Amino acid sequence: MKQNELRPPVGAKHKRKRVGRGNGSGHGTYSGRGCKGQKSRSGGGVRLGFEGGQLPLIKRLPRKRGFTNIFKIEYNVVNISKLDVFPSGAEITPRELLRAGLIKSLSHPTKILGSGDIKYPLLVMANKFSATAERKIVAAGGKIERA
Repeated sequence: MKQNELRPPVGAKHKRKRVGRGNGSGHGTYSGRGCKGQKSRSGGGVRLGFEGGQLPLIKRLPRKRGFTNIFKIEYNVVNISKLDVFPSGAEITPRELLRAGLIKSLSHPTKILGSGDIKYPLLVMANKFSATAERKIVAAGGKIERA
């Protein structure tokens, strides 16, 4: 088989519907738009969700609509149970967490959460700490610093 012998399967190609080209074509006069009305006009039709002036469903159910808080701050979160990859007395900064693969990037602030336990003292530097994390780090003999 050669490239010039390739053909699409029968029925795969359709002729374009040419409307408004006389009644003999079968698509003359109203051009498949029916009679009169908003949908028959050029540029006619209604926007998505329009219900003929009735209060649309999206406005009737505000609880379903939701919103995005533009002031929300996304944090890189790390649980203290994950900090056991560092040796005792280590100084842990967001850069060290990135190197260890515990956070994905430095573009967001870092927050330490208190899930898990910590066995030895560490100096932990982050933007935020949960109250539990702060308590557990200090109880283990470590220190915290807010960056």
